[in-house]
Amino acid sequence: MIEVEHLTKVFVDAPVVDDISFFVPEGQVLGFLGPNGAGKTTAMRMITAFLPPTSGRVAVAGVSLDRDPVELRRHIGYLPENVPLYPEMRVEEYLRFRADVEGLPRSEIRVNLDQVLERCMLADVRRQVVGTLSKGYRQRVGLAGALIHRPRVLILDEPTVGLDPNQIIKTRELIRELGREHTVLLSTHILPEVEQVCERVFIIDRGRIVADGTPESLRSSVLGRPALTVELRGTDGGGADALSALPGVAAVAPLGEGHFRLEHEPAADPREAVFRLAVARGWVLLQMTPEATSLEQVFVRLTTHEGEPAPSADVEA
Repeated sequence: MIEVEHLTKVFVDAPVVDDISFFVPEGQVLGFLGPNGAGKTTAMRMITAFLPPTSGRVAVAGVSLDRDPVELRRHIGYLPENVPLYPEMRVEEYLRFRADVEGLPRSEIRVNLDQVLERCMLADVRRQVVGTLSKGYRQRVGLAGALIHRPRVLILDEPTVGLDPNQIIKTRELIRELGREHTVLLSTHILPEVEQVCERVFIIDRGRIVADGTPESLRSSVLGRPALTVELRGTDGGGADALSALPGVAAVAPLGEGHFRLEHEPAADPREAVFRLAVARGWVLLQMTPEATSLEQVFVRLTTHEGEPAPSADVEA
């Protein structure tokens, strides 16, 4: 559905997006992550035909950017981080205007308008002037504008910025629902949001894709084997060897005072075996805690460059 091949954008002789390639199939919700200045926004602007690439190819729903950018845009609903709205218009008036701009037949506007107002929780402000709305409401108006023409692809840049906690929860539910009807490319700095919403993630850093996979596969490949912290009493110094012999346990590190860190194979769950070992040896099992791993740890590991020189190009990316 979204095809990107060797996409590059150069500003002032420095690549902001540097030869990236990826494919997003129909119906997938993809998380697009990266630190500030990594190239996310530039890449999205090129995919949506708002910025010409220096080189490379983009196609959406089989329509090539270089051959027919106008037709390509018809397949895309784009919500930029800073939503461009007309503050003097009423909400309903603005959405009708967006529908006209997107080429929606007049016979479909009323039905689509009512649907997006309901979906984006805007029915109660449909006749209110946009400029009088809170930032959260304006964000939802922008999302409704991206949906009004029922695009096949949605590209959402920080869609929950400015929303209160209740609105964030409802918007996440909406994005999951939209993923059943649209292909979604979601950029956000809220990493737990990505884990809750996205089936696949890729991380861009300094203009290049440095990771691509499901949240689970990225945690496993970047952070290594899962681990378990165990606290035992009464081992008398013999705990590490016995724990190392348990099925699925790959490594044991004594942490002192009866504490042990067990690394185990991803498919294994050694907790029951640890419990049975403690009973058999007469040890007191005080605690057994799986070590939490998160997408945030993956992100930090892949995008931290302490002691390295920063890129020279000073551009928004």
